[in-house]
Amino acid sequence: MEKRSSKKKIASLKRKEDFLEVYHNSLFYVGKFMVLYSKNNHVHTHRLGIVISKKVGNSVKRNKIRRIIKEVFKDYENHFKQFNDFVIVGRKSDVLPDYNQIKKEMKYLLKKLELITVENENY
Repeated sequence: MEKRSSKKKIASLKRKEDFLEVYHNSLFYVGKFMVLYSKNNHVHTHRLGIVISKKVGNSVKRNKIRRIIKEVFKDYENHFKQFNDFVIVGRKSDVLPDYNQIKKEMKYLLKKLELITVENENY
């Protein structure tokens, strides 16, 4: 039997041109575990691109981080002020970050970029 998720699928950035557009024409902020790039779009949906270098670890570690980032992004998706394209670049660190560390850092980066409202403190 197939398991179905209750949450909708995240739209993703796929083309190299989309990633370059976000890299070169966006706001960004650097954290311990990731760099978050954000650019307004007119697609009327949030799109996410995740880049994790081989320097971060083997494929198992990179995919685990990628899955955690997607889950955290789903948690914040309804709190954004406007529609954006996001590129998240995973950074090399001594420890493999867990869900709570990534969630805390993403919240910090989104607040710094003023992409979420501050009054939504309970998520």
